[in-house]
Amino acid sequence: MFVRTALVAAAFAAASLLGTMDSAKAAGKADWMRSIARTIASKQVYPRSALAKQIEGSAKVRVTVDRSGKIANFEVVQATGFAVLDKEIDRLMKRIDPLPKPPGDIGDTELTFVVPLTWALQ
Repeated sequence: MFVRTALVAAAFAAASLLGTMDSAKAAGKADWMRSIARTIASKQVYPRSALAKQIEGSAKVRVTVDRSGKIANFEVVQATGFAVLDKEIDRLMKRIDPLPKPPGDIGDTELTFVVPLTWALQ
């Protein structure tokens, strides 16, 4: 059995934050979001009890980071509907904190984005 956890797509980076900024700034932000995606994908785990019961699910989490990359706040905006996976979201947020530091040219004091998470058996 192949287990796939969230492949937090670089597309979420482009869609969630890029907007109307110049191309150099947009490229820096896209690189930063890809590094966040790699960090999350490397630290997300599939809970053993969910594997045993073959539970799959998807969630969306709104994450706010400060200029150092520390997670200032997170909120589950779409739960998986399974307690075992929803509890794993809290544990994952602790494992990934701090995230990579945002580029200096972004200019915001805190940055917020939505992260899609998926637990799927294949």
